[in-house]
Amino acid sequence: MVALSQDTLARCAGRLPVPRYDRRKAVAGVVHLGVGGFHRAHQAMYQDRLMNAGMALDWAICGVGVLPADRSMQAVLTAQDCLYTLVLKHPDGRQDARVIGAITEYRLAPGDPEAVVERMADPAIRIVSLTITEGGYHVDAETGALDADHPDLAPELERGGPPRSAHGLVVEALRRRRERGVPPFTVMSCDNLQGNGGVARAAFAGFAAVRDPGLAEWIGEAVSFPNAMVDRITPTTQERDREELERRFGVQDGWPVVAEPFVQWVLEDRFTAGRPPYEHAGVQLVADVAPYELMKMRLLNGSHQAMAYFGRLAGMGTVHEAATDPLVGAFLRAFMAAEVAPTLRPVPGLDVDEYQHTLLDRFSNPHVGDTLERICAWTSDRIPKFVLPVIRERLAAGQEVRRGAAVIATWARYAEGADDAGRDLDVVDARRDRLTARARRWEADPLAFLRDGELFGDLADDPRFTTPYAETLTSLHERGARATLPALA
Repeated sequence: MVALSQDTLARCAGRLPVPRYDRRKAVAGVVHLGVGGFHRAHQAMYQDRLMNAGMALDWAICGVGVLPADRSMQAVLTAQDCLYTLVLKHPDGRQDARVIGAITEYRLAPGDPEAVVERMADPAIRIVSLTITEGGYHVDAETGALDADHPDLAPELERGGPPRSAHGLVVEALRRRRERGVPPFTVMSCDNLQGNGGVARAAFAGFAAVRDPGLAEWIGEAVSFPNAMVDRITPTTQERDREELERRFGVQDGWPVVAEPFVQWVLEDRFTAGRPPYEHAGVQLVADVAPYELMKMRLLNGSHQAMAYFGRLAGMGTVHEAATDPLVGAFLRAFMAAEVAPTLRPVPGLDVDEYQHTLLDRFSNPHVGDTLERICAWTSDRIPKFVLPVIRERLAAGQEVRRGAAVIATWARYAEGADDAGRDLDVVDARRDRLTARARRWEADPLAFLRDGELFGDLADDPRFTTPYAETLTSLHERGARATLPALA
């Protein structure tokens, strides 16, 4: 057994591929905020590809943990010299594993925000990228403006002091670069948000505007915020993944990443201070990301939501279990083809029908082990971005929304906190208490769950939506998830 570290790479090389480049010569050109499994399976992997090809050694990544909970990852990655193993799990049971070395530093912002800000202010850093989750930008979905009163931001904006949030870190670093005459870095969002570059611009310029309107204006004019579509199913690392890595490859890694083989990154080619030659690593550089991101978010992310609550209510635990279930699978195919695909724009170089079939194959991979529980978490950040826009567009076009309404009904039923067999469900959501209280009032008011204007706007007033919603919700309570599905296929 070999414990992964820089000193043991030569020994690991006999067991699985390791970086072919000299990491001592690598220089960080990117700071990434929010180093989770997805970043390490996606953006860092692409950078590692370039570096293995002898390119972009001046674009290594300095990872930053933004939350106190990131202290655990800091400890593990520091002990392993920021090396980790990426394991790709194929549908036939094969596994491809390699050591990724593109992250060469890791810093924890809650422990030393000043060091993080100064790292981003360094002229060598030309990109600051982010995976801070869909809800981490605190931009109002209706107005497009920063919610400066959000509890994660208000104390920092009101009292000042060291930056605590991603907003504070990025804005302070940009302020120092402006003050010192250093060109700004590009801010590159890698989160699942439509127009994620525009959302990031609204978030950070909005934060700056509260403190210094002049700085906000400069950020809006001088800083690039490219849009991006990112895709790779990356489940949460489990203890069994560490054990399997040791058993199959003889490598001990405290925090490996597992992922599906499929990967895609479509990126708007608009950068303030240069970029790595991403095209040589398989990234699609385009002028307009919008058709790609709309397709991915509505078909992949929206279908995740469509299957997750039906599956959990029926007692299922994993994505592949739900996707291969005949009833859930038939519903997914009908939802994608009849209600989602008609809302999409043509996607250059891609067949949307084929993409739907590919998604079902990806969801059905039994070895990835992605859990429905993960998909069901933080729903109030996801469904408003992935499913509700489809419903609203179809209503505006005078089209039926029977299946989309059913997805919302399953969310309401799930939010009650128990499945069809009475087993407890762990509702993980920033709005959990409000959602559960409303969901449990369904008998007295079948539309109680929908009367949250911040989430649903005026949908509770539209019978074209509320009628199929209430019908599905009633069926879920009286007959259960499985018996409800056939009528929706």
